[in-house]
Amino acid sequence: MKQCFLIPRLGALALLGLLAGCGGEAGSASNTDSASTVAVTTVMPTRQTFHDNVEAIGSAMGDPHRARTLSLAYGGQIVAVTVTAGQTVKRGQPLLTISADPATRSAYQQAQAGLNLARGELQRTEKLATERLATQSQVAAARKTLADAQAAVQAQQAIGGGAPKHAVQAPADGVVTALRVGLGDRVAANAPLLDFTPAHALVAQLGVQPESGKKLRAGMSVQLQSVYGPPTGFTGTLQMIGQSVDPQTHLLPAQVELPASAGAMLVAGAAVTAQIHAADFSAWAVPRDAVLHDQQGDYLFQVHNGHAKRVDVKLRSPDGDTVGVQGPLDPQAPIIVLGVYELSDGDAVKTGASQANASSKPAATASSAAPPPTTTGTAQ
Repeated sequence: MKQCFLIPRLGALALLGLLAGCGGEAGSASNTDSASTVAVTTVMPTRQTFHDNVEAIGSAMGDPHRARTLSLAYGGQIVAVTVTAGQTVKRGQPLLTISADPATRSAYQQAQAGLNLARGELQRTEKLATERLATQSQVAAARKTLADAQAAVQAQQAIGGGAPKHAVQAPADGVVTALRVGLGDRVAANAPLLDFTPAHALVAQLGVQPESGKKLRAGMSVQLQSVYGPPTGFTGTLQMIGQSVDPQTHLLPAQVELPASAGAMLVAGAAVTAQIHAADFSAWAVPRDAVLHDQQGDYLFQVHNGHAKRVDVKLRSPDGDTVGVQGPLDPQAPIIVLGVYELSDGDAVKTGASQANASSKPAATASSAAPPPTTTGTAQ
């Protein structure tokens, strides 16, 4: 009888143990699901207009259309040099002194002697004409000879033969960009002596990335700033964009016309940085921290039905806390900002506090920024 009662009790205890084991497994699975859900902060995507800026570097140089090479119409010897290459000079300031060569001085003296002879011959012919010993045609011929002699002297004076030495002066305020001669050198007529650039005739010679060249055209506004010296910037105008890559720099050459005020801050050869304002474009404005980068490119996550969904994007404007991206974003799906580094495509997420818009995003850390392309921009 005791054995009959024992068997049912043992069966009941086994059943209770089995049910307890099943209950424990269910509780463990619930805890695991909760642990795999990532808490995130989101922001709604918005569209904004960005200014497309192309960055460039280069240097100031004399405008080739206004720079000049100074020379003299006669040869001689350099007897004094009062400037050096790169020196700023004022209008009328002596730059160098040249002594006329003997041939030039001889030609002037011969012309002067011919003038004295023609003047005396005219006086003698006019005196003979009053005594009716010379005709009026002879007087006219003497006057013509005097006029020719005067013209010959003036020509010799114009080329510097009238003085033993001649000082070459600065034609305007500017910079001596190159000195072609030295003290004691003998030079021929019309030989280049020095290169001169007026102070208000500077341009910026820039180099831009070849892929950015198609965005640029003449007439675009350019913001420039000297690499060294005061941080004050100035605005120029894009004059030319090259169509072939420079073999040395591997960049496209671009030339910018500088304003007259730039001459007070720059000298020829000064290094400058530039931002060329290209055409505006529309893009999604998102916080910088929301954009990630891997081997496939730039991407971000949006929330769809409680799960993170990867969206591949193209970073167009990487500057600032709010960046511009282009891609197939869902305008009704929040963008994940905080917690994005812990996510993979398809992970379950739990949305916490949402930010009002991208402009309220705090400053990003350097590690969150995707590698910036050549083209940059700022949001309106």
